Amino acid sequence: MVKPIYLALGAIPVIVAILISVPLLTKNEIPTSAANSADKIEIEYTKHQLKKISYGITERVGAQKTEILYIKNDGDIKYSVTEQGYLQPDIRSKLDKEKLEKLKALIKETGFIAIPSESFSILENATEYQKSNVKITLNGRVNQIHWPEQNATSDFIPPIIIMVQSELDQIISEISE
Repeated sequence: MVKPIYLALGAIPVIVAILISVPLLTKNEIPTSAANSADKIEIEYTKHQLKKISYGITERVGAQKTEILYIKNDGDIKYSVTEQGYLQPDIRSKLDKEKLEKLKALIKETGFIAIPSESFSILENATEYQKSNVKITLNGRVNQIHWPEQNATSDFIPPIIIMVQSELDQIISEISE
């Protein structure tokens, strides 16, 4: 028979491990401690609302709407929209330091800059879809990734790309209101 004292002593490390791991597993944000104040980052994020237009034998894909978000290292933001071929006036804003540090940490901590810039194939039957592009320069290293929305491709789009996209889309929605 196992003595109760041995069970109690064996349970202590298990309880401590659970107490340490539960907050780490349930936390859904990247810690901003990964961002260094000396890090230099520039982000250029582009979204195209594309539509396939058929001219009988030939087909062409044209942009119905194009949005460009440019974030400089000091938090300056420039947002441009071209809709139906007409350029709208630029919106300029400033990203607060906390949000900029969070974005830097997300890109740095997750290894986003090391993702290979592969291309994703577009489904033949996709007629209207969104295609996005992000170009990130982090401390002199540049990575540019192009991807369509998930329902326009049969390829797997890594979740980190979707995370960065949702953060940038949130910034767009905040400044364009």
